[in-house]
Amino acid sequence: MAAVKVYGMALSSCTARVLTCLIEKGVEYELIPLDLAVGEHKQPGYLAKQPFGQIPVLEDGDLTLFESRAIAKYVAYKYKDQGTDLLRHENVKESALVLVWTEVESQQYNPPISTLVYELLIKGMYGMTTDQAVVDAQSEKLGKVLDVYEARLAENKYLAGNSYSLADQNHIPYTYFLMKTPAASLITSRPHVKAWWEDISSRPSFQKVLANANA
Repeated sequence: MAAVKVYGMALSSCTARVLTCLIEKGVEYELIPLDLAVGEHKQPGYLAKQPFGQIPVLEDGDLTLFESRAIAKYVAYKYKDQGTDLLRHENVKESALVLVWTEVESQQYNPPISTLVYELLIKGMYGMTTDQAVVDAQSEKLGKVLDVYEARLAENKYLAGNSYSLADQNHIPYTYFLMKTPAASLITSRPHVKAWWEDISSRPSFQKVLANANA
């Protein structure tokens, strides 16, 4: 059995972020599925691992971690000498830019895109009604962020420079779901963002996550 265990759902955005990172780094792992519909993530045994009752959790030997971005950063650092150099650790300038753009994803990109995915995709799955006012407001916010990305990607192939990194990878799961909604036009209407998205989403690591989830 793999030493690294991941508790979660393969295609939940945060679990997919961790799995993509593990695959990119060539780390063997065991996915332990949790059924959120019956509240397995709220049971005492799981809450002992993740006190907020969210997914995913990673166990690596005697170390237990939660929060997907922190997990991905840990994996990228621990296994920095194998797989893709997601932290650009041999170049101080590029490494600093990875940190900047991972923060941009977390603080600027994630709030509007996660809200849009919830309104346009998740609500419909549970028979709830989309709030168009929220969609309009968050689309405007995300559009402004993507204008910054468009300018950045006009000068660099990837967000932290000309090499794929954790800064790009952290964007993949939520953008994947956004592309299944009418708000996909926020991506496709910006040529450099569109090309970047097509590049990062087609990487074998994420494609393997999708294939495993649909197997």
